[in-house]
Amino acid sequence: MADNAAREHESSYVDSAKEEIMESFHGDGSSSSDSDSKVKEKKSYPVPQRRNLAHSVSWKEKPVHTLLGGGEAADLLLWRNKKNSAGVLIFATTIWALFEMIEYHLLSLLCHVLILVLGVHFLWSNTLNLFYKCPQFPQVAVDEDTALEIASVLRIEINNALNVLREIASGKDLKTFLTVIAGLWIVSIAGSCCSLLTLVYTCFVLLHTVPLMYERHKDKADDIIEKAEAEVKKQCGVLQEKVLSKVPSRRIKDKKLT
Repeated sequence: MADNAAREHESSYVDSAKEEIMESFHGDGSSSSDSDSKVKEKKSYPVPQRRNLAHSVSWKEKPVHTLLGGGEAADLLLWRNKKNSAGVLIFATTIWALFEMIEYHLLSLLCHVLILVLGVHFLWSNTLNLFYKCPQFPQVAVDEDTALEIASVLRIEINNALNVLREIASGKDLKTFLTVIAGLWIVSIAGSCCSLLTLVYTCFVLLHTVPLMYERHKDKADDIIEKAEAEVKKQCGVLQEKVLSKVPSRRIKDKKLT
């Protein structure tokens, strides 16, 4: 009897242990399935793309360096390296002073440069080699691949410019059309007052000063730009209401013809 009682006690203990293990196993399985379902639910939510956020950012919120295209050109215009920027500006000022102030002509400059290059090459090849063992004069040549790359880049840029002009002339954006017309009118007035070289040099100096001043006084400049944009929109609305709205469209003409 005692042995039977002990065996029953052991069997009941083993059964209870098995039940606890099975319950814990099922509990872990349910928790893991719950966690997997939660992970799936989290994965099912759409994630916003960064491109949409980038497109929503206004140009005024971007840094000036990014607006200028970045790279060495933006560093040069924003005076990140003062020696390089000052050197380029001094070189441009020298060229402008030679042609405008001293009234030096382009043909004379090309001839004098060629005379200088030929003289140096002659001395290098004949005179200096009698006293010193000089290396050969460096040979300058234009690579075919480089020429083709430059030609392809020019072709792409010219085609892009023509497409932009075509879109502006189509009249889809009245504000852009009027802005371009006003800009060309101002340039024509400036061209009648000064020469082409002076105009190009003035634009060059403005490119080296205006972005830097805008970067330093960005808040005040943005306020002025916003006021100017509001005034332009107001004037465009008045022009649209008083003039362009009275011009018959092509659709009305086509209907009359039919």
